[in-house]
Amino acid sequence: MNYRTLGKTELQISEVSFGTWAIGGSWGSVDEKTARDGLSRAIDAGVNFFDTADVYGDGRAERLLAQATKGREREIYIATKFCRQGDIHSPETYSERQVRSYCEASLARLQRDAIDLYQVHCPPHAILQQGEVFVVLDKLKQEGKIRHYGVSVESVAEGLTAIEYPGVEALQVIFNLFRQKPAQELFPQTLAKNVGVLVRLPLASGLLTGKFKPSDVFAHDDHRNFNRDGLAFNVGETFAGLPFEKGVNLAEQVRWITNQRQTMARASMRFILDHEAVTCVIPGFKSPAQVDDNLGTLEVPFFTAAEHAKLRAFYETQVHPFIRGSY
Repeated sequence: MNYRTLGKTELQISEVSFGTWAIGGSWGSVDEKTARDGLSRAIDAGVNFFDTADVYGDGRAERLLAQATKGREREIYIATKFCRQGDIHSPETYSERQVRSYCEASLARLQRDAIDLYQVHCPPHAILQQGEVFVVLDKLKQEGKIRHYGVSVESVAEGLTAIEYPGVEALQVIFNLFRQKPAQELFPQTLAKNVGVLVRLPLASGLLTGKFKPSDVFAHDDHRNFNRDGLAFNVGETFAGLPFEKGVNLAEQVRWITNQRQTMARASMRFILDHEAVTCVIPGFKSPAQVDDNLGTLEVPFFTAAEHAKLRAFYETQVHPFIRGSY
């Protein structure tokens, strides 16, 4: 395993870490034993960082992480998120009373004394511009309830606003072959301010595994079904904001990236890790086999400058015009 420093923090975290949205819910069914086996497989391979949220399975993902990391709380870092249990547009959701309540509930489910990285979970831009939530987070940090804090954002503009606050030490963004805008407009600023970058949805909800067909149908409780057009939350969280059928076609056009890189998934995440600003990728998983496949990213070669230029041109001409939603 390779490790990178998370921004200004002292945390050395695994380049390939894991998100837990899939084992929490909204990605179809997964039983708890399989989820725990996947977590154990990752930890045994040297993964020391996991991202979760209080709304993933209504706390289920946090409880699974507590079970998987029991006795190893000092060596396995957990990032969780808050605000989406309430009205994300209401200032009350970000008040000290409410944030403290969210924090205490997550601590109880995680069975920890402190949260390693506490993130505001994709709040509206106006909330970030007001900035009052960061005063609350500073207080929780001073009390030792949280060690560090950051923001998960939907757009580059939100990210640029978030990192203006000196207490923000990490930014979680959507970045992949189909969402390259952060590399040009956001990453230079995170590098300049020494803010860590966690990349979620590195495989564009599975499109970049190259395994889908246009006729594929997803379970009713899978966001790739109920949010494919942004009916439940930001459309960018599903298939990178692309119409599904178009995304499948675009994935076929970049299948060449597997040359010497084994699989589409590994090549896609290698592309992300090639960017200096990125601290880690946090793909999801639903089984130990998917954990193993994702960890194989570390074994494949870097992309050349010419390959990066080719992929950038592909994004600008073939992908960008079809992305929906603000990003």
